[in-house]
Amino acid sequence: MKKPARTAASQSPAQMSALDLWLTRISWGLAALMVALMAWLLVHHLGGTGSAAALSGEGDSTVALVGLPENLSIPAFDVPDFQPAVYRKASLRTIIPTRERDEVTIYTVEQGDSIFGIAKSFDISPETVLWANYDVLNDDPHMIEIGLDLKIPPTNGVYYQVQEGDTIESVASKFKADPDDILTWPGNHLDIVEPVLEPGTYIMVPGGQREFRQWVVPTIARGRAGVNTTIIGPGSCDTSAGGAFGTGSFVWPAGNHYLSGNDYWSGHLAIDIAAGMGAPVYATDSGLVVYAGAIGGGYGNMVMIDHGNGFQSLYAHLSQINVRCGQSVYQGNMIGLAGSTGNSTGPHLHFEIRYFGAFVNPWQVLP
Repeated sequence: MKKPARTAASQSPAQMSALDLWLTRISWGLAALMVALMAWLLVHHLGGTGSAAALSGEGDSTVALVGLPENLSIPAFDVPDFQPAVYRKASLRTIIPTRERDEVTIYTVEQGDSIFGIAKSFDISPETVLWANYDVLNDDPHMIEIGLDLKIPPTNGVYYQVQEGDTIESVASKFKADPDDILTWPGNHLDIVEPVLEPGTYIMVPGGQREFRQWVVPTIARGRAGVNTTIIGPGSCDTSAGGAFGTGSFVWPAGNHYLSGNDYWSGHLAIDIAAGMGAPVYATDSGLVVYAGAIGGGYGNMVMIDHGNGFQSLYAHLSQINVRCGQSVYQGNMIGLAGSTGNSTGPHLHFEIRYFGAFVNPWQVLP
């Protein structure tokens, strides 16, 4: 019969003590052997034992390294010219983060400026610029001139001078705006709890709007006998004899097919086509010249053509007029030269299209 195996728990205390003693001795022996082996390898690697090498330090102190050859020296620590790191050039300028404006800016009109172009550069609507400068422009975008200072609001809306008796609610109602937008606009500096509007001061009405006072020359239709030239202007005449009729299609009235000033918007019912001084201006369609001469309203030298089908076209700021009132012209005929007469900050062609007296966006009929 096979005897059961003896476990550690079944061994006597004397036997366990002897075993622990031998294990401890063996462990220490192995540790001493490993230390000796490492010392031998170190000495062998350095070429054997030698005298101490003295290394100079600060002052008169020295550090002795035992086991190093006498001719061994440690090189000086030098920082290399190139460091493998991300290079960042020092900048002496502090870049201030851009923030939205909350105050009005003053802009001085320069040559070639237009209300549309100025508004675009400040990222606001042209209506906002026109409304803020009623005292100098009188709602007429053609009234700008070089050197004129314009108030440029910080956001779209109405820049309004407070009148006696105004309240936040009455101003908001007048300009179809939200009272809270007026109250909380930072540039208005109003007490939210007890707001007080001081007469004579200006406030911004964000999102506000009002009607324009339009400045346009009247539509002149053909066939009007006995036209009063003192009312319309010296370039009008009797066109009752009639003349050429339009084709119903339109061509560009200038060589350039892009703008250099105002686009078509509620305060400017025309487009300003890029045209240098003296550039030819063409009839956009066939018709009868019903006005050719100087006229008020900032238009300068102007030609108006009635196309006989409900459409009229108008060409303003001309430096020279090559047709006369009552003359028939045909599509593509040269009728004058571009210029900067009237209220203009630079040469261009102010071009209008009307249909039975109503203004039409020229972009809708030009090819």
